[in-house]
Amino acid sequence: MTEADLSGLVRSVLLYGFAVGVAFGAVAQRTHFCTMGAIADVMHLGDWSRMRMWVLAMAVAIIGFNAMVAAGWVRASASSYAGSALPWLSLALGGLLFGIGMVLASGCGAKTLVRVGGGNLKSLTVFVVLGVSAFMTLKGVTALWRVATTDAVVLQLPVGQDLPSLLAHAAGSQVQLVAGWLGAAIGAVLLTWVLWRREGRSPDVLGGGLAIGLLVVLGWWLSGRHGHLLEHPQTLEETFLATSSQRMESLSFVAPVGYLIDWLMYASDSSRRLGLGTAIALGVVAGSAVVALGTGSFRWEGFRGVEDTANHLAGAVLMGVGGVTALGCTIGQGVSGVSTLSLGSTIAVAGIVAGAVAALKWQAWRVERQG
Repeated sequence: MTEADLSGLVRSVLLYGFAVGVAFGAVAQRTHFCTMGAIADVMHLGDWSRMRMWVLAMAVAIIGFNAMVAAGWVRASASSYAGSALPWLSLALGGLLFGIGMVLASGCGAKTLVRVGGGNLKSLTVFVVLGVSAFMTLKGVTALWRVATTDAVVLQLPVGQDLPSLLAHAAGSQVQLVAGWLGAAIGAVLLTWVLWRREGRSPDVLGGGLAIGLLVVLGWWLSGRHGHLLEHPQTLEETFLATSSQRMESLSFVAPVGYLIDWLMYASDSSRRLGLGTAIALGVVAGSAVVALGTGSFRWEGFRGVEDTANHLAGAVLMGVGGVTALGCTIGQGVSGVSTLSLGSTIAVAGIVAGAVAALKWQAWRVERQG
């Protein structure tokens, strides 16, 4: 492979990633896909529609990812979610912080980008603060705390923490075979739950859940198949092109926002490269803006007052710190990570939901007290 061929392949990964982001932003804006909103709907209204949309996205992603594992196209162990080291404390605490933060900031990282595209200036502020906090937790002051404390608490497993690897190891079977059957079985159970009620069969739920799940699968294919080199022509090592983690990646919206802030500030520095995650994040804003402008829903919106500003700033910080500590957000862990059937992703998602529920109950208590 020549240098020109390599550069062209990197450009195609980034271009396709941007297109995936555009599609995600358009779908999320059109269907109101939002995990925080889904949890709030269940708690305050008893409405499970958006929760079923989120679970449908998980089901589609699980089936699609594990079908690719069964075909030999990708490996869960090549991602950041399925290593043999299980940092359970980081995942639980980071998820808890992220869950609290997304309630205070009126939405998770993905929803923040979607709202930026719709003209929400509050979300633009959250985007900047989230990105700075995330980068600090990746490489700055908060990273020192993370590495010295929660990341030091690790459970070492004999194989990767994804269920197919663990079960294959226990049964002496092939991971590819176990992944194909297990992914199909778990995905089928989740699909059955989604479709069991009429609310799970509405056009928005079906369209949003199917589209988001398929986009996550496409993200895995893009980095793990299209942009994968068994032997880089320069380093002679296995490489996943244009990924910030140097591993296989799909959709996630915390660390990539941090890298996007870094790239926006230092784009003239040749060592700063636009990555797949940042290209997807930019696409989400663009796709959301197109739909918002096309449907007439684009609206400029600012903070209501000091308390509203403080809540969003605090939420952005908690999401940045928590999302990096937990290795992902409601999409990064909640759909992309879950699709690998990783134990760590289950812990992180449980922490996110627990944090969101606690924050929503606190907000309800504040309203009742003031009333």
